[in-house]
Amino acid sequence: MLRGLYDWTLSLAARKSAEWWLAFIAFVESSVFLVPADVLYLPMALSRPDRAYRYALVATVASVLGGIAGWFLGHYAYEALAKPVLEFYGKYEQFEALRLSSGIGFIILMLVTSGLAHLPPIKVVTILSGVIGVNLLLFVVLAIVARGARFFFLAWLLRRYGEPIREFIEKRLGTIAAAGAAALILLYLLVRYAH
Repeated sequence: MLRGLYDWTLSLAARKSAEWWLAFIAFVESSVFLVPADVLYLPMALSRPDRAYRYALVATVASVLGGIAGWFLGHYAYEALAKPVLEFYGKYEQFEALRLSSGIGFIILMLVTSGLAHLPPIKVVTILSGVIGVNLLLFVVLAIVARGARFFFLAWLLRRYGEPIREFIEKRLGTIAAAGAAALILLYLLVRYAH
């Protein structure tokens, strides 16, 4: 199923309506969809490097709006809507473990790391932020910074290096970003539990 979703998302890059699809995918990725917007963003930005920053802005705005939808889903409709979504994706146990063990500082850190490196998945963190009541304004600011940093950094890489950087981004950048995010989370846990 995941491979089919990935291929379908990638096929949208060739359409005239690709920019609208990018906004849609970035929006739903932040609350309910499995495939990251990068899958659509990368081929679009490579085919039109002059629009890379514009696409980054579209993806950032839509992703933040999707994150807000995820926050509202968690805050106001957890039992009715969010829980079934998490169960469908097999993320409910992971979500519950995070919910029971997370303070506001850890949620903030996870929002940044999931925005930058999809660790943990952004939809889990947006819903969790709503469930535990993270301040909505703080949530929005952090989402703008984290998601904007990711998409605009990708735009900069693609504008500067073009097609040769694509393989690096697709194969290695996610691993490097995930390792950095894991290191941040580990550092946070060490500092928190050392005191």
